[in-house]
Amino acid sequence: MMHRIGHTKAPLNWIVLFLIASVALTVWAQTVGRPGEQKAVAVIENSVGLKLVLIPAGSFIMGSEPDEKGRQEEEIQHAVNITRPFRIGITEVTQKQWDTVMQVNRSQHRGDAFPVEKVSWSSAVEFCKRLSAREGKTYRLPTEAEWEYACRAGDKGAFGGAAQMNDVGWDEGNSDGETHVVASKRPNAWGLFDLHGNVAEWCADYYSPEYPDHGDVDPTGPAEGKARVVRGGSYAYFAASCRCAARSSLPEAYQVSYTGFRVVMEVAP
Repeated sequence: MMHRIGHTKAPLNWIVLFLIASVALTVWAQTVGRPGEQKAVAVIENSVGLKLVLIPAGSFIMGSEPDEKGRQEEEIQHAVNITRPFRIGITEVTQKQWDTVMQVNRSQHRGDAFPVEKVSWSSAVEFCKRLSAREGKTYRLPTEAEWEYACRAGDKGAFGGAAQMNDVGWDEGNSDGETHVVASKRPNAWGLFDLHGNVAEWCADYYSPEYPDHGDVDPTGPAEGKARVVRGGSYAYFAASCRCAARSSLPEAYQVSYTGFRVVMEVAP
């Protein structure tokens, strides 16, 4: 009798261990993902329907490979260390979100789920200010380094892990000359949409054509300038201008139909 009981318990123990291991492996796979697949991310949603994902602190190489197609001379590669985690909008700010906070919408291509555009840099900053007061959190524009770090999501390629621009965004070749509903294309590994094309995105930094040729920690750009950094390209740009490393700039007061923005929410380290 005792012999039979002993043999009955052993398989049950192995079954329990197998089930525990299977659950652990499933959780691990969902978190890490296979190469080239989207990783599971922690997304929150605020009162205006703006969804943000947590981006961890880390280091990356900013700029483009010397042989990258479409590369410009100013895209000099250099090491950057992002020391503080932050949350960033998984899409560009939509017209519905903008209307909720700002009430006045001058976008040319209209639709609640379309990205807001024809907003100046100062108006984008004002949106962040009002949203901060509304939510009790600090919202702001991303720095240029934060933007590229989030765009790359650990990848060194021109389009953040995608083989071609058409997989991840809207440019002059596939947009029919207009913006499109956000999140219509494939996200990157951190769950972010429309970093390539649709609308170009204001960043916090003043623009300078020169990157530092040494490592940098949480860079915020030059102390002054005549224009602000714009990143990501738009529906009106060639694909080469929508790459992760592609840089552009506009004077703060410009309000054009191909420029919008996404926001960062600061979090405790």
